[in-house]
Amino acid sequence: MRRIALGLVLAASFSLAGHAAEPDGPAGLITQSEAVRIAIQDRLAARSMSDVAEQIALAEYYSLPDQRLIWVDETGVTAKGKAVMAEIAKADDYGLRASDYDLPDVAGLDVGTPGATGQLADAELKISAAVVEYAKDARGGRIEPLTLSKNLDPTLYLPNPAEVISFIAIRSDPAAYLRSFQPSHPQFEALRQQLLAARAGDAPQAPQADTVVIPDGPLLKFGVEHPQVALLRQRLEAPAAAGVKDTQFDEGLRETVRQFQISHGGSPDGMVGSGTRRMLNGQSAPRQASGREKIDLLLANMERWRWLPQDLGPFYVNVNIPEFVVRVVEDGKPIHETRVVVGKTNKQTPIINDEMEEIVFRPNWYVPNSIKTEEIAPYLNRGGGFFSAGWDTSIFRRQDLRIRGVNGRDIDPDSIDWGRTDIRKYELYQPPGPRNVLGLVKFRFPNSHDVYLHDTTQKHLFAKTIRAESHGCMRVQNPDQFATVLLKHDQGWTAGQVSSAMQYGADANAVQLKTHIPVYISYFTARVDEDGTLKQYRDLYGHDRRVLAALKGQAVPYDLPGNDEVVAAETQRPVYRRGRQGQNDAVNAITRALFDF
Repeated sequence: MRRIALGLVLAASFSLAGHAAEPDGPAGLITQSEAVRIAIQDRLAARSMSDVAEQIALAEYYSLPDQRLIWVDETGVTAKGKAVMAEIAKADDYGLRASDYDLPDVAGLDVGTPGATGQLADAELKISAAVVEYAKDARGGRIEPLTLSKNLDPTLYLPNPAEVISFIAIRSDPAAYLRSFQPSHPQFEALRQQLLAARAGDAPQAPQADTVVIPDGPLLKFGVEHPQVALLRQRLEAPAAAGVKDTQFDEGLRETVRQFQISHGGSPDGMVGSGTRRMLNGQSAPRQASGREKIDLLLANMERWRWLPQDLGPFYVNVNIPEFVVRVVEDGKPIHETRVVVGKTNKQTPIINDEMEEIVFRPNWYVPNSIKTEEIAPYLNRGGGFFSAGWDTSIFRRQDLRIRGVNGRDIDPDSIDWGRTDIRKYELYQPPGPRNVLGLVKFRFPNSHDVYLHDTTQKHLFAKTIRAESHGCMRVQNPDQFATVLLKHDQGWTAGQVSSAMQYGADANAVQLKTHIPVYISYFTARVDEDGTLKQYRDLYGHDRRVLAALKGQAVPYDLPGNDEVVAAETQRPVYRRGRQGQNDAVNAITRALFDF
């Protein structure tokens, strides 16, 4: 059916008003350019390109009788055509593969032979097809992310092939136009330079001074005076202030240590024990990829930059999952950065692009169906005589959960026959308060995955290095500061107004943003610092392996975190025992599920 439909479209394109003279007509009535154009039409009608939109775009372009050829003339491939071919030949320098594009053999083209018309038609069509394919690939069209994982769901911004071929035909510098489809983000270019150097076997390295080693010794903390404190100052380049001994651990040094711990994923307690010593001595850094592995790392991350729009906007929010960090960026510069907790490997935070629409202070938390059916319903069905009806509804009181019926009113859980009802038909919610799992504020950007950023009551998780602890939503450290940055930009709010709304605002007080703020939930396992250092992060969800398998035309491995088989194995419905111990087990399991959110 696809070929029939395509054939009808092509037939319509080639029968437009003003069609050229018949190819079998008198030779004197047909110029060589016209003969080449007609030969291109024949080839397009006979072949089937992998992308129907691209084939239709080329068919429509070459069906117009007054349309000039772009890449060839009666002497062969033009300078314009050679320039584009040279640009496409450099595709590997941008993380693509030049071998993916079928370019003509210019040296073998002989315009003095009887078959010159066919050769010129082949050359023209091959270059045009390569151009539209290259433009699509440069903007992220090589793979369909959702076919790799349901959690890879970015909005792709693929170019219109008809516009590509029409615009490049009139550009004086077609190579530059084609290059413009590559991501323009500074991080992409920095990764590209790393790729070029890695392939040359000489990756750029930031200048490294001789590192001062901090040997084993006592706990170094505020108020301590010890010779190792002087070594610590050397290591952190934190000279003592006037009147302070080099060996004295003062408040300034404590803050320097805290910042070092934060930047290296440690617990920011401002003290130097065995763990911080290992970080200072470079003994706890993750293994750094090299050789072919490093090249693959760079290619996977460059590919994911293609999933983002060329213009991210003047003000946006970016969560980078492998870093466990959220940044607010204004005019290309981060103006706020803090830690986040993201989804577990079997409850992954999805990779999406969206827009924040509102900030909700003192929010209700609505229990998702997954927790209703997988955790709460099995608990209710325990029975065991705690209540006369035979259903154990104590979990609602324990977790301060309310049940709202179709009329919008709260319902007594003991009045429901849980054996004859589907728990999913009820709205279960947790009202604002000190036990609310969303804390005091949430940041909404409506999406099909129903994830958002929010506060949390589990502040201790921000001290962990690997912060994959949630059901998919992202918990924000210091959400009051985050909210202040966003609302100051959007509505001129002060920190005091945010604090008041968080502590004393009306229940579920939603502030609609005047201008929606772009939100990019990304997955970059490699970043280049300003000093040229390549930072590498754990492939938490296995997305690097997924992307690389797809780029290489291989099957995606089954053993990756978050694959359906893994999720199914890890989310079996629990069976809770009767009796006091069974009740405790059930309460603990449901508590974990709620706080994991």
